[in-house]
Amino acid sequence: MRSPARRTTGALVLSAALTLGLAACGGGDDGGGGGSDDPIVVGISLPLTGDFSEPGKGVQEGYEAWAKITNDKGGLLGGRKIELKILDDQSNADRVVADYEQLIGSDQVDLVVGPFSTRLVVPSARVAQEYGMLFVEPAGAAAEVFNQGFKNLFYAAPAVADDHYNHLAEYLLALPAGEKPETVAYAAMDDPFAQGTAYGLKKKLEAGGVKTVVDEVYPPNTTDFGSIAAKIAAAKPDMVVGGSQYQDGVNLIVALQQLNYQPKLAAFSTAPTNPEFAKAIGNKTEGILSPTGYSQDAPYESNKEFVEKFTAQFGRAPEEDQANGYTTGQVVAAAVEAAGCAEQGDCQQKLIDWLHSNTVDTVVGPLKWDATGKPQGAHMIQQWVGDDIKIVLPADAKEADLVYPKPAW
Repeated sequence: MRSPARRTTGALVLSAALTLGLAACGGGDDGGGGGSDDPIVVGISLPLTGDFSEPGKGVQEGYEAWAKITNDKGGLLGGRKIELKILDDQSNADRVVADYEQLIGSDQVDLVVGPFSTRLVVPSARVAQEYGMLFVEPAGAAAEVFNQGFKNLFYAAPAVADDHYNHLAEYLLALPAGEKPETVAYAAMDDPFAQGTAYGLKKKLEAGGVKTVVDEVYPPNTTDFGSIAAKIAAAKPDMVVGGSQYQDGVNLIVALQQLNYQPKLAAFSTAPTNPEFAKAIGNKTEGILSPTGYSQDAPYESNKEFVEKFTAQFGRAPEEDQANGYTTGQVVAAAVEAAGCAEQGDCQQKLIDWLHSNTVDTVVGPLKWDATGKPQGAHMIQQWVGDDIKIVLPADAKEADLVYPKPAW
């Protein structure tokens, strides 16, 4: 679902590999081809430290759950267990390149899957493409990922950032005259994902005749939202949209509360789904919307097993980051079983070709992709209703009716 705040720089420092043998493996100790008893070694670089470590660790848990659940059922290809080899890219785009060079070129892993965030996905996908490797990724949703000409990349989520709010746009534009919002204010972090979510909705609402009255972009390290909040409050738009990560979304909402600006509707990416969100804005969450690619209660066949077994493994239910990692594993596993192989070389093109022409059932629903690896769906829309956040759109997945206009915050 998200993208990083900024690219860090610095000297490359070798990271320690976290080699996770998540089940007994019956053969060799590397991932190069291997016999029927050898493990299938999956190489991964994740931001386990640095700016994006919190979601990076969530994606790691999703990968670990996928490996364990799959191994407990016998593995892939008639009994080969999955072994994860994870490196810490330290949230650094230069480092992630070195990690995938090591995993593919030196360690000779069978498969690779992606890191967290657009800024890390693009350079790592380029390495994978140079080696002819399939590259399924959990969290690179910005448009720039799909404008690179990658033929090997697949985003394992329902929609890219620009399409996260499709269901909300359709709902609002279908409202009768007099109910449809007439004006909207947008404030977005200078970040591919955050801007993508906000401006994807902006483009659709403007095309439907809804006027933009404020359009602000702020640096990732912004903490003082007083001036942006003042512009929004002065314009008195019917709706406010925040292209946010977490803390910036919280800070903007608090600044708007202090000015007693009361929109009829408020939508923020990422922030409202964080467990600390309600407390951070004074428990005045009622009616706030956010797109999400995952729900623990989603009716998809594999989701019940995922929630149950993830909770048993980690002592808590999975959230979206964990589901993104798990979904990535599901997509790779489907291709491996269909192609009947999982090693470097000609097998990789078989995996790529199969995914370009097939649909995969996952915990976030059925996924299919266009030629660029872009998923062909939309995110669900969640809203705070009472003391909980519920799915309100689309109609076939909703857990509660959408509250509009929203109560005061």
